[in-house]
Amino acid sequence: MVKDTETVIKEFNELVNMSPKELTDWLGKEESAGSGWGKDDGGRKIIKILEKNPKKDPEEYDEEDIDHMRRVVAYCKRHLAQEEKAKQDTDSKSYKSLKNWGHDAQKA
Repeated sequence: MVKDTETVIKEFNELVNMSPKELTDWLGKEESAGSGWGKDDGGRKIIKILEKNPKKDPEEYDEEDIDHMRRVVAYCKRHLAQEEKAKQDTDSKSYKSLKNWGHDAQKA
């Protein structure tokens, strides 16, 4: 079942707990590249969404934003449910991969 747009926006803004600067800095590190799909520009799309709409006004997101937000929510929820290790081990691939998607498990 597909989540409604309002739920996707709410969950995205809860799960993405890194600022655009934090995420930009993280994505520039070598350890970021080694823990996920280097081809995927998911983290950079998150930065654009956050910078475009810093007040998180639901009316300001376009369909492309919502589609990517839906992917981010699904990815983060799936991995957080499966991998408790991400919350405990900052050297784990799970932790680093979630950070690539804007979620710092140490902040949660």
